[in-house]
Amino acid sequence: MASTIFTRIINGEIPSYKLAEDERHYAFLDISPLQRGHALVVPKREVDYLFDLEDEELAGLMTFARKVALAIEKSVPCRRVGVAVIGLEVPHAHVHLVPLHGLHDLDFSRPKLSIPADEMAALAATIRENL
Repeated sequence: MASTIFTRIINGEIPSYKLAEDERHYAFLDISPLQRGHALVVPKREVDYLFDLEDEELAGLMTFARKVALAIEKSVPCRRVGVAVIGLEVPHAHVHLVPLHGLHDLDFSRPKLSIPADEMAALAATIRENL
């Protein structure tokens, strides 16, 4: 079975704007974000469905996501960081962290932003500094 795009990102086969990494998790900026600072947090173990993770894996993923969300809050002006789990677009469990100004900011049917690479790199650096 071929690796998912997220596994390929984790393995460095596809470049990403990495925010954080530990032995079990990886966080990076979404390249088609809903909002500036929109990030994805994934377990390194390739599991299709979030609720197929073992209890300790799910708890660890959310604890890791919390650290990233708090760094996003310090880095991007927003009321708070929203969490969404869709799970249909990539067969690898993942959590979306989206800076929120209002409810409409979590509408995945809205057009995605196009942010220049230099701005994405600078934003990723700022979030990493705030971890």
